[in-house]
Amino acid sequence: MNRRFLTVFLVLFMFMAILCSVVVGKWALNIVNAESESYQELKLFTEVISIIRENYVEEVKIKDMIYGAVKGMVDSLDPHSSFMPPDVYKEMKVDTKGEFGGLGIQIAKRNGMLVVIAPIEDTPAWNAGVKAGDIILKVDGKQADKMSLMEAVNEMRGPKGTTVTLNIMRKGWKEPKDIQIARDIIKVKSVKYKTLKDNIGYIKISQFQERTVDDLKKAISDLKQERIKSLVLDLRNDPGGLLQGAVGVAEQFLSSDKLVVYIKDRSGEKKEFYTKDPDELKNMPMVVLVNEGSASASEIVAGALKDLNRAVIVGVTTFGKGSVQSVLPLSDGSGLRLTTAMYYTPKGTSIQNTGIVPDITVELKKKTEDKSSKHKVVREKDLEGTLKNDQIQNQQNELDKTEDKTEPTINDDNDEEDEDISLVPEEIDEKNDNQLQRAIDILKTWDIMYKISKN
Repeated sequence: MNRRFLTVFLVLFMFMAILCSVVVGKWALNIVNAESESYQELKLFTEVISIIRENYVEEVKIKDMIYGAVKGMVDSLDPHSSFMPPDVYKEMKVDTKGEFGGLGIQIAKRNGMLVVIAPIEDTPAWNAGVKAGDIILKVDGKQADKMSLMEAVNEMRGPKGTTVTLNIMRKGWKEPKDIQIARDIIKVKSVKYKTLKDNIGYIKISQFQERTVDDLKKAISDLKQERIKSLVLDLRNDPGGLLQGAVGVAEQFLSSDKLVVYIKDRSGEKKEFYTKDPDELKNMPMVVLVNEGSASASEIVAGALKDLNRAVIVGVTTFGKGSVQSVLPLSDGSGLRLTTAMYYTPKGTSIQNTGIVPDITVELKKKTEDKSSKHKVVREKDLEGTLKNDQIQNQQNELDKTEDKTEPTINDDNDEEDEDISLVPEEIDEKNDNQLQRAIDILKTWDIMYKISKN
């Protein structure tokens, strides 16, 4: 009997053990399967690298292949996420600080050629006579069309006092010319200011850097010394920059404890940014100028001042970039710019793909009515792979149906092949700047309209 009981017990024990092993094994298998999908893709990745190494017609460095693969992977996410090799990451940090050794020249690639967007005022390039639209054929004897944009930037930057020779072709010249330029320390001024007639202050922010808030405080202090009575804040063609810079700029015109912006990540976690140390300009009549080139941080400022009824927004609808990028350093000195959150105005509005709509729409007067000179206005919603704005997707669909397709455009005297430079800001003389003139007219009549509204 005892023997039979022992046998039955052992059989039951083995059955339970097998059952448990099946259950645990199935649970473990699910985990393994979930992980194995990733490993399977990595296996494909290593197979391709191995095949290239063994069979490609030329020898390829492993690092170059890895960088190329990582770049492609990150580029597939959205237009603002990117992988930065060490040299690019280094330049990004330098640009954020707004100070570097170089020539003081803004460049871009157009149709494969290296073209000058504009020389920065009072820099070596400016003083040497470099002009917007110049085509750079060579940099110190090296073919510029063979360089990437960052390679060209690296060639031009360097220690103060060293020289660079640019071989330049300009419209109207019969042949290119060499211009030798000595490098200097370039300090990009993100804030410019002056006093207009009728004691109207004017502040232009070109981008948001580490020093922008301090530079803005100095501008405000100087303008107060000149006893300004109202202010124009010009954010046109400002591509943005640092989120903290945007909060710091906005709080110069707002009272304490005002919500400037909040961000939400994938999990829905929310982080709010409030004003801390307001400036005395918080009650001054104010107009903010924006256009299709106003993006990111400049949209945060304009959105906060609009939602909080602090300023009148004048111009045309902004770019519509409502995402936040975090810059993460990697182990080999490279960096990753990754979209990690979406931002919202104080009233809880996402401007992704829609932008900040001005209170008063004023399109910039065109230099010419020649339709062949028109350029398509490119905004966030036009970029490949842009993130959707689920919050107002239905409204956006209706907007797309009814939107006036005659967008404000940037004009150029060149022919149609130049359409890809539509994001290059148009230089406009103050007397012909009808957007600025409208802002001035609003401020001139501010007190009158205020008195009328109180009656």
